Amino acid sequence: MSKNPYYTRIYRLTKWLVTWLFPLSVRGREHVPNEPVVLCANHTSNWDPLLAVYALGVDYCMRIMAKREIFKIPVLRSFLRRMGVFPVDRGHSDISAMKTALKTIRDGQSLLVFPEGTRVRRGQKSEPKGGVAMMAMRTGAKLLPVYIGRAKRLFQKVPVIIGEPYTPVTAGRRATAEEYQQNAEEIMRRVYRLGETE
Repeated sequence: MSKNPYYTRIYRLTKWLVTWLFPLSVRGREHVPNEPVVLCANHTSNWDPLLAVYALGVDYCMRIMAKREIFKIPVLRSFLRRMGVFPVDRGHSDISAMKTALKTIRDGQSLLVFPEGTRVRRGQKSEPKGGVAMMAMRTGAKLLPVYIGRAKRLFQKVPVIIGEPYTPVTAGRRATAEEYQQNAEEIMRRVYRLGETE
């Protein structure tokens, strides 16, 4: 798939500033397979999507699923859409967002999602959404755990750790809602396990 020239241009213009403010310490790039995956990351800050993008590099073909609320600002909405970001309604079964996600993966692009659906601080708990496993299982993609350091202090390194791909498990030919949920919980366990030494 051809790269989005607007995405590439904005990436190059902004990376130096963001990574100057929050220098990245990236580990595990060797775990990123040469095929579309669903990247599953923890979420503690509005900086997280950018840090994940910069950690993977400008040549990595990826789209981002983001909460619908940030698309209510007209200027921001236009910018995000041109960058390839698309909205999801976190409170409901968003069929449109699911169709876009499935098409993204089938078209050969990876997809960055935050399965917990909201920012989760240290000590807090949030149940991941089973939809992340559904996306992977319906397309045959693997889930890739990505841990982004919780502490974001100016000019101090933020770890971004990429784990090994995980293939969702199902007992039958078609997964049940319970199995989607179990797989979503498993990928988030793997995400947080990557950050245990932080």
